[in-house]
Formats: sequence, structure tokens, C-alpha cells
Amino acid sequence: MDANVEYGRALARAAGGALLFSFPLLMTMEMWSLGVTVDRWRLLLFLLLTLPMLVGLSYFAGFEPTFRLKDEVLDALAAFGLGFLLSAALLGVFGVLHGESLGSQGAWGKVSLCAAPAAVGALLAGKQLGERGLGSREKAQAGPLGELFLMAVGAAFLAFNVAPTEEMILIAYQMGPLHTLLLVAASIALLHLFVYRLGFPGEAKRREAGNFMRTFVGFTAPGYGVALLMSLYLLWTFGRTDGVAVHEIATMTVVLGFPAALGAATARLVV
Repeated sequence: MDANVEYGRALARAAGGALLFSFPLLMTMEMWSLGVTVDRWRLLLFLLLTLPMLVGLSYFAGFEPTFRLKDEVLDALAAFGLGFLLSAALLGVFGVLHGESLGSQGAWGKVSLCAAPAAVGALLAGKQLGERGLGSREKAQAGPLGELFLMAVGAAFLAFNVAPTEEMILIAYQMGPLHTLLLVAASIALLHLFVYRLGFPGEAKRREAGNFMRTFVGFTAPGYGVALLMSLYLLWTFGRTDGVAVHEIATMTVVLGFPAALGAATARLVV
């Protein structure tokens, strides 16, 4: 098949993946509000950090096979551009932009926040929607750092879907110290169970790393640490930590760390 035709099909799949992965956020009122209120410098930093994440994700699960850094960067930029276009189009159709020009601060913030998960969905479209598992050769060779990167992507993506909601703050407010410790234990236990006991991709390789303690220290604990770091960063980006006591920030991080840990644990299913 002609290369241009195949690339066109890949872009079409990417658009489908972007839609599937981003529509919950595109239709969430808190995202529209945060797009207006989020600090512009934090939003810019968020977008700048998203790009290298997309480049790495393109290597492991891009919407077409790539073998050079230049191709990874171009595919990441294409996915980001697609995410912006799709987000702007759908938010406009939903009436969320209220006739604002894309150059206005509010519209730019709304579109930018939704563009990141859409871009991730675009890159994962080859794996989820394609006829064959694109990127499987690269995935099979992922070392410890590659595994942690995939965990970080999974944690960030799943946490991002709930981080904008007020329920995160409400749940943290209702929890006491014992509840917090129980949630930490549950998050770690589920992370370890998902990674080592349910037959998910990569499980056999991780088991070969050694006994329980070695695998726990080598994979589970770092994975949960990554989930907490991603949760704290998202809370900071959305301004949830501003003027909040340290113990309240810690509780919110643990609450958001629960879906983030599940995202980290199941990243190999999606990526």
C-alpha cells in the first residue's frame, strides 16, 4: 500500500483514539473552569512537559512504526496538533468556547488542557484500534527505566481524568489519618497484584527479577512513588495545593494516587 495512504489511515485511527481518550474531559465542567483559572505559567510548563512524554510514548506505542528520533518527534508533534484541533472543534461544537477566539486566554486554556489527553489517545490508537500491535517490538525490549516511564504515563493519564474534579478535594476532606493509611496500603497492594499476579503483559519478565522483596523494591515501590509524584504535580498544576496545609496536600495526593497507581499498574495493557 502507498505510504501516504497508510499514513492517512494512521492519522484517521489517531483521530479516533484522541476522541475516545479525551471525550470524558471534553465534557467535564471542571475542565472548562480550570482552563480559565489555571495559572498561565503552570499551563505552559504542563504543555512543555507533555511533549517529551509524547515523544517517549511514540517510541513505545506510536500510531505508526518508527525507528528514528526524528520520526518520534514528528509523530509526537502530529499527535499534539491533532489533539489541539480535535479539542478546539468539539469544545466549539459544545458551545463551551462561547464564541471566543482561540487566541483568547480562556479558550486557549480550555483547549490546551484537553489537548494533552487527546494527544496521548492519538498515539495509542495504533495499539488500541489498529489491526496489529504497533510498537510491540520496542515494548518487548523496554528495560527498568522504560517500565517506569510507561508507569508514569499510565499514572498521569488516569489521574488526569479525575484530578480536575471537586470530588478529589471532598474525599480528602472526609478522610482521617487511618483512612489515609488504609488507602496507601490498598493502592500499593493493588499495584503489586495487577503487576505480578493477574497475567498482564510483562508479568513473567518482572517475576524473573527475583523474589517478592526484590520485585517489590524494584518495581512496585518505585511505581507507587511515580504515581504519587504525578498526582502531586497535577494537583499543583491545577492550583489545588495553593494555600493548603501540608497534611491536606499529602491526603489529596494519596487520594489521587489511588487512580494513579491503578493507571501505573495497567499501563502495559494500554501502552
